[in-house]
Amino acid sequence: MHLPLAVDRGASLKPYNTFGLPAVASTLVRITSEADVRKVVDSPEFGRARKFILGGGSNLVLTQDVDLCVLKIEIMGKRLLETRDDAFIVEVGAGESWHDTVAWTIDQGLPGLENMALIPGTVGASPVQNIGAYGVELQDRLESVDVVDLTTGRTVTLGVDRCHFSYRDSVFKRELAGKTVITKVRLKLPRPWKPLLGYLELERKIAETGITQPDARQIFNWICEIRRAKLPDPAVIGNAGSFFKNPVVTAEQCRDIIGRDPEIVHYPLPDGSFKLAAGWLIDSCGWKGKSIGRAGVYEKQALVLVNRGGAIGAEVLTLARAIQESVYGRFGIRLEPEPVVV
Repeated sequence: MHLPLAVDRGASLKPYNTFGLPAVASTLVRITSEADVRKVVDSPEFGRARKFILGGGSNLVLTQDVDLCVLKIEIMGKRLLETRDDAFIVEVGAGESWHDTVAWTIDQGLPGLENMALIPGTVGASPVQNIGAYGVELQDRLESVDVVDLTTGRTVTLGVDRCHFSYRDSVFKRELAGKTVITKVRLKLPRPWKPLLGYLELERKIAETGITQPDARQIFNWICEIRRAKLPDPAVIGNAGSFFKNPVVTAEQCRDIIGRDPEIVHYPLPDGSFKLAAGWLIDSCGWKGKSIGRAGVYEKQALVLVNRGGAIGAEVLTLARAIQESVYGRFGIRLEPEPVVV
C-alpha cells in the first residue's frame, strides 16, 4: 500500500525551530521513511525543486520565509543492530531526538554517549554538525550513515572516513549540502566502556560527591545537571544552544593573547594548536545579559543567544554581528557562528 506524501502548504516554521523565530515555508513535506525521500525525488512537482532539510531546528536562524521545498525529517526507530567484540552497533532513525537516544542507550545498558547528553536536535542532524561535548565528538562514536541521493533516489551507506569530519563540520555541510538526506545513523559504542572524565566540571562533580568511579548513568546525570545549570531550555527561552564555534588558534597566537589576557580559557589540541573558549571572549567584552532589540545574550552563558520574546531573525543576526565586531576589536579573532542562517 503506497500512501501519498504528507504535504503542508504555507506552513509556519515557528514551532520547528528552537529559537522560536517566525518564518513560513511555501511547501513542507513530512519524511517518515526512506521511501518518502524517493517519492520526493520521483515527484514531478518536488523532484527538481530546491530542497531544505529540516531536523529538530535546533541549529537554525530563520531570517525570512523559505521559498524552498522543506523536507521535515521524521524517520523514527531505534534498535541494537549488532554486538561485536569491540563495540555495540546501534541503528537509529534520523528523526529521533538525540538526547532521547542517549537516554535510551543508557537504559539498554549500552554506554558510550553519556558525555553528549542533552545536546538538542535530531539524530540525523548529529553527523552534519559533528556534534560533541565534554571530550567526545560524534565522529568518535559513528559507524556509518545511510543517505538518499536527492537526484537519483539511490541509498548509499557512508562509513565514518567518508564523512570527512572536522570540528563542527562534515561532508554534509560542504560537498553534500542540499544533495542528500540522512535517513539512518549507526552508532558504535565501545567495548569495553571507559569513562571520559577529563573536564573541570566533571572533576568538580567527583570532588563534590566523592564518587571516584562513576558509571555511565552517573556521568549522564552529571552532564544533564551541568548543562541545565548554564544553558536555557528552548521550551522556555528560545535559543539555538552555543551560537559561536570555539576558535582554534596557533600556539604563537595563543601565547600573544595570554600575554595580554592571562585569564583566557584555552585548551591544547593534539596538533599543537589551541582552542579558545568563545564564551569567555564574549563575556570579557561585556556582552553577558545584554540585548539588541528582542534578542539577547543569556545571563548564565555568554555563548548562548536567546529570544527574549517576539524576536525576529534579523535581530539575532544584528546582535551576533555586534558581538563578532567586539571580539575582533579586542582580540583580533573572528568568531564563526555555529547555526545555519536562512
